[in-house]
Amino acid sequence: MAKIAKDETSSLISAEKVEGTSVYNTGDEKIGTIDDVMIDKRSGHVAYAVMSFGGFLGMGEKYHPLPWQVLHYDTAIDGYRVDLDKKTLAGAPAYDRGELDTVNWGDAAWNRTVADYYRVPPFNPGL
Repeated sequence: MAKIAKDETSSLISAEKVEGTSVYNTGDEKIGTIDDVMIDKRSGHVAYAVMSFGGFLGMGEKYHPLPWQVLHYDTAIDGYRVDLDKKTLAGAPAYDRGELDTVNWGDAAWNRTVADYYRVPPFNPGL
C-alpha cells in the first residue's frame, strides 16, 4: 500500500497517526493512548476512539470506547485532552483485549450506554 504523501493537514489527520496518540486529562495527567478509531462506513464520521487505559505491560489493560466528541486535540501537548479523571474512566463502559470479539459496535443499546455515560448524543450510524 502506498504511503499517503502527507498524513496531516490543518484539519485532517490519518487514522494511522491518531493511533498511539496520548490522551491527557485537564490536569495534564496522561491517562491512556488511542489504540484504534471506529469509523462509520456510510457517513465517514469517526464514532469512537478506543483508548487503552490502565494495566501494566498489557496485563489488566482495559479498552474504552470514547465518543469522538469528548476528545479535543491540543497542539501544545501533541495529544488529545478529555475532561475525565481516572476514577471516572474506571467506571466507564470498557472491555478487555480478550473481549474484543464480544463488543457489538452496531448495537443501539450499547451505543446509548456509552453515550449516556459520557453525556453526549448517541452515535447514529449512517448519518
